[in-house]
Parts: sequence; C-alpha cells; structure tokens
Amino acid sequence: MVKKIFILSIVTLLCVSCSDDFLERPPKDVLTDANFWETEEHLILAANALYGNIKSKNTVDMENMGDNTLWPSSTQYQAIGSGNYGPDQNTINSEWISQYRGVRQANSFLENYQKADVNPILADRLAGEVRVIRALMYSYLIDFWGDVPLVTHTLTIDELMVARTPKEEVIDFLMTDLEVAAANLPVEIPVGENLGRMSRGAALALKARIALYHGRFDVAEDAARRVMDLGVYSLFDIGNPDRNYYTLFTDKGKLSAGLNKETIIGRLCLADVSMHNLSREIQVPDQFIRWNPTKHLVDDYLMVDGLPIDKSPLYQVSGYEDVFKNRDPRMSQTILAPGAAWGGRYDGSLNNTTPGIFNTPKFQSDKKGAVTLTGYYFTKYCDLGAVPTYNKDDNDFHLLRYAEVLLTYAEAKLEQGTLTQSDVDKTINLLRSRVGMKPMDLQELETNGLNVRNEIRRERRIELALEGQRYSDIKRWKIGEVLGQDVKGVNVNWLPRPELAANLRTDADGFVIAHTGRTFDASRHYLWPIPLPQMERNPDLEQNPGWE
Repeated sequence: MVKKIFILSIVTLLCVSCSDDFLERPPKDVLTDANFWETEEHLILAANALYGNIKSKNTVDMENMGDNTLWPSSTQYQAIGSGNYGPDQNTINSEWISQYRGVRQANSFLENYQKADVNPILADRLAGEVRVIRALMYSYLIDFWGDVPLVTHTLTIDELMVARTPKEEVIDFLMTDLEVAAANLPVEIPVGENLGRMSRGAALALKARIALYHGRFDVAEDAARRVMDLGVYSLFDIGNPDRNYYTLFTDKGKLSAGLNKETIIGRLCLADVSMHNLSREIQVPDQFIRWNPTKHLVDDYLMVDGLPIDKSPLYQVSGYEDVFKNRDPRMSQTILAPGAAWGGRYDGSLNNTTPGIFNTPKFQSDKKGAVTLTGYYFTKYCDLGAVPTYNKDDNDFHLLRYAEVLLTYAEAKLEQGTLTQSDVDKTINLLRSRVGMKPMDLQELETNGLNVRNEIRRERRIELALEGQRYSDIKRWKIGEVLGQDVKGVNVNWLPRPELAANLRTDADGFVIAHTGRTFDASRHYLWPIPLPQMERNPDLEQNPGWE
C-alpha cells in the first residue's frame, strides 16, 4: 500500500508540467464512464453489482417492526415497531442511504448501457433487470416515507438539492418503468449462470405488490393475473412430503436445487461464499433466541375446521401441546411444536434425554439450551444443520414468491368488490391445499359471521410470516394500534412446569407479558421521519407530519 501511494505521488508531480490537453484525457488504468461502458463483460459486471442492493437477511430483520416476533434486546427495527424512534435514528438514515445508493447505481447503468457494442437484445434485457431493482429500491422508499425525491439520472453537484416528489407521481413512474422492464425480460425462470436474475414475472409481480400497497387495486389485479397467466410459476411441489411449505425455506428450497418454481425475487446464498446466521439465531442452543413468536401471531392461526380459535369448538387448551392441536398445518411448519426436531438442544423439560426433540419451552438461561421470551420458537427459515455453527447458513431469502402473487390477486379482487369463489379457489385455496388445510368457502364465512376481508388478511399474515411484509401490511391496512400493545406469549398455566416461569410478568389471565412500553401515534407513525442528516444536507426536503 505504501509503495502504491509513493508511485501515485510521483505520477502526480510529473503531471504538474503536463499540457491541459493531456490532463483532459481519461486515465487508461482507471475505470470511468468514458472507458467502461464498452463491452458485454462491462454491462454484465455493472448489472451484477446492482443485485448487491437487494435485501438479504435484512428482509427478515424487518419483521421486528411488526407484531409477529420479538427480539430479546432493543434493536433499531424493534424501536421503530415500538414507536420509540425519531429522525436521528441510525436505521432510518441507513435505509434512506442504501435505497438511494441502489437508485444511483441503476441510473448510471441506464444512462450508459447503450454505449456498449453488444447485442441490443442482451443490453435491453440487462437494462430491464436494472429497472426492476431500481423499482424495488423505490418501493421501500415510498413505503417508509411516502413522498420522496424521484431521481432518474445521476445528479451533478448543482442538482443535489432535490425536493420530494408526490408519492403518486413516483408510483406512476414505477408502473410505467416496470412495464418497460417486463417487455424486455424473458418469460422463463432464469437457470444456469442466469439463476436468480430478474425475469418478466419479477417485473410484473413487483408491479402488483406496489399497486396493492398503494390502493391501485385494478392495476394490482391485472399485474398479478398476468404473472399467473405466464404459466411458469407454481407452488413448491404440492403433494411431495419432502418439498412443502416448511422445506421451501431450507436448503431443499434453494433456487440452485432446481426444484423451486415459486420464488420470483430472491437473494441467493452460496456455501462458503455468501452465508448468514439466521437458522442459528432462530434456535440458538445456548442463549436467548433472537426470533420470539408472539401470542398475537400464534392466536391468528385457524383451526382445521376453518374457524378462528374464539369460534371453533376444537380449541380446547389445558396444556402447552394443546395450543398446536387441530390447527392450520402451516402453524407447526412456522412455529415449533412439541415433538418436533430442533437445534435448540436442552428445552424446559425436567429430564431432557432427547435434546434433538423439542417438548416444552425454556425460560431460564443456563447456557445449555435455547431460551425463549414468549414461550414459542420459530421453525420456519430454520435449517437444522446450520444451527450448531456460526454464520454458516446458506438458505436463500425469498423476497417475493408466487404465493404472494396469488394473495395479491385475491385481495385486489376483494377490494374492488369482484371476488368470487372461483377466484378464491385458484388463489387462497391453492395455498391451503399445499398444506392440507380446509379450503376457504365464502358462503361458510358468511354463515359463521366471519368478515371476508379479515380472513383474506389473515391468510396473508399466516402465509408470509417472517418474510418482512407484516409491518407494511399493518400500515397500509391502517391497523397500527396493534403495534402499541404489549407483546404477550404463552399462558404459564399451560406449562408442564409452571414454576420455571414463576418470575415472569403475566397478565391477569396468566399470559406472559414479554415487552411493554410500546406506543403508536396514528398522526405520525404511519410514515417515518425524513432522516435528520438528510434534512441537514438538503434544506429542500420537507419533514413528514408530526415529526417537525
């Protein structure tokens, strides 16, 4: 390094006497816009770099802002979900910076890619991929902040003070841009060296999500239907016991395994190259687990008769194991049930002779087993083989699945007043069929006094739990009051050894109170504050209401 600096200093001194013409020449040993955008390799390298902006484990971390899970210590995402944050919060600024970093990279690509001497079909395909990634960045920006600066080219120094663009204008731009992307992207699911790249389905599925999130239900319906009509996506191997809802989120569901035709946008991980620690965090065998399922989530799972726990005669609980009996099968494929294999080692049993099998929750830390705050553990996204090791998990992250497209179609039809039983059968009931759950019947819902909108929203929560979308759903459904409630867990009276939970705080009915001090102010918490560092750098930005 010292030698390089020394040489650079000599070159700098020599150039003092160079002519102005020489100084204007681009250096041949440095990549610049003047000499980079020339070959097919250059374009592929630039497009590949854009994929690094796609969220990985961070998409699961965002679950801490919702009401599905609880982290054992204070995190910035959890502080956001608790309403205890402000414009100086680091994560808020980091999200702003990271999304706009991706936007800037995408803008640079789209300004320069046509300079390269390559097959125009390939060039336009790569540009389509970049447009999808840019739209993904903007989807987070408008979800978090509403109105944001719409930047579609690389800014000069004189252009840095950009005011916020009305959210609806940003959405108009994204809807058009994703159509341009879709027209230039392949219909087929990318395979081989193109595995994990954006396809036409990715552009349309993202369009459907953005449209749904922001109330453009006719657009969401159309985009979702077009993904369905492509005929290339399907739920992960319905009918195969080794390839089901649970295994989709393990190594068996990796895109590289060649069996997954459900994941439309994913962040691929590679053994010994790109790995993470999620499985271990879910069932860490000698500490408090990082992902504690909440009572609010557990209670939302239907009984096998299709009724909620407060309406079904099947819900009879006197012990911990009863919580899991006769429930939607996705519950035990998401929340760890007694008798299941796990990586947490010693549980709360008096004499644990089978540490590979979970039976009862552990509340006391003794460095010998996985400890829970709520009395529940996740199993979804937990690959048992990765639990004993640190940062050796190569599960893929599924950012947008075909299952979501089906849910989007059903919700969009409902909100337009056009949902039929046929629509339910080709969407929600495909998800239920995969796990052997009773189909949704609109007439039965009415007979049992159940609200169709609530049941479709429930279906979305159950299917997409731990996939980073719950917080956004809470905001767009305007049910933010759930974020201001105490986080609760299991009823201590259901435990086989209640004495081990004697020191836990509980409510009057015996349910564990795992977290308090939460608040939600509807006048400001539906949007984040513009980060303070950004306000200081750009006076043209106006603060969101309630954060002035």
